[in-house]
Amino acid sequence: MMNRRQFPLPPRAPLAALWLATRALMLWLLAHDAAPLLGRGAVGREVWRLYQHWYGLLSHGTFPAHDTLWQYPPGAGAVLLSPALLPGLTYFQAFVALTLATDAVITLALARAGTRPGRSPRGAWLWTGGLPLLLHLPLARYDVQVTALAVLSLLTLSRSTRACGVFAALGALVKVWPALALLGTPRGRATRSAWPWAAVTGTLALGLFALWFSDPLSFLRQQSGRGVQIESLGGTALSLARHAGWPGRVHYRYGAMEFTGPYVSTVAGASLALSAAACCVLLLWRVRARRWNEATPFDAALCAVLLFTVTSRVISPQYLIWLLGLAAVCLTSRHTAQRPVAALVVAAAAVSSVVYPTLYGEVVHCTWTGSLLMVLRNGLLVTAAGLSFVRLWCSTRPRSAGQRPPSTPRPAATALPVGH
Repeated sequence: MMNRRQFPLPPRAPLAALWLATRALMLWLLAHDAAPLLGRGAVGREVWRLYQHWYGLLSHGTFPAHDTLWQYPPGAGAVLLSPALLPGLTYFQAFVALTLATDAVITLALARAGTRPGRSPRGAWLWTGGLPLLLHLPLARYDVQVTALAVLSLLTLSRSTRACGVFAALGALVKVWPALALLGTPRGRATRSAWPWAAVTGTLALGLFALWFSDPLSFLRQQSGRGVQIESLGGTALSLARHAGWPGRVHYRYGAMEFTGPYVSTVAGASLALSAAACCVLLLWRVRARRWNEATPFDAALCAVLLFTVTSRVISPQYLIWLLGLAAVCLTSRHTAQRPVAALVVAAAAVSSVVYPTLYGEVVHCTWTGSLLMVLRNGLLVTAAGLSFVRLWCSTRPRSAGQRPPSTPRPAATALPVGH
């Protein structure tokens, strides 16, 4: 009989100590943001200059519709207005404090999920130890808040499909990708509950934004004009092409360093085609999947976000925050098929902090060091995406008679038939 002695949980005190120590280090790095190897102030500037400027517009009920840097769904406005909840602090201080509080909520949710029968504490440890690999960047971007909504959506699925749908919809209104948390909901009652609740929540929230703010959908105009960012997979190919004589250049456009020159539009089109292909293979998986277990929704969310990340025209360093959060959710279940994928994501996060902010000048100038760093980071992400899909596909296909899943003591208790 399985009992808690077979899977002793580490005490929470070491986890709390690790969280406090690493977050103190991240705050120290943010305080010394002006150092050359920490970005010369570029990381923190995003908050105290850009976010605070948008806050001034949003507080008067107007989205920055004519700002080419505004490329976010209307829900992002609510996050950028949230520092008003702490009136005794400056905007920068309040933003960082709320980000840390959200980070703590994610850690607590993962730790609590790891204490349930059949679950694992590894998810909380991965998030706590993995996020600092991105240095101080997570404290100066609002992607931690977005990730929290996706994490809560996935972790509440087993208890409340309605809450799962609501959190996914709210996350999608902030940065679109959390909608992918619903991809792996088991067919049947779970999907018939979570998806409609997400649709209703998203519609109502969008309606409220339309009532309170002008131009809530202005971000669509800016997104359509994006080119090929230097950190994307297509950008890596163009960076290598520079060494072969390609005459393209790097320019600051739409809030990112992008390539301009011959064939850039072709590379951008290829990225869009690959994203469409990723959508098709995920839909194919959804149709062909026959076995669900408690980890399948987690695994599907991580796989989907990985596929859309590597095929995107833009791979900003903060995207690794999303992947670390989803990988952590996967590791809360002992039945996940994504353990090696999680390890690749952690490795990619470590390399990403070298890419930005430490050696970003090398990447911008397409030196051999910068190009090879991008090959390594994006190679890890592409490998993770491919492996993730293969393992997701295999984990949901019917098994031959008598075959039992590896390291799963009671398969009958964890395998869910379609329609459950």
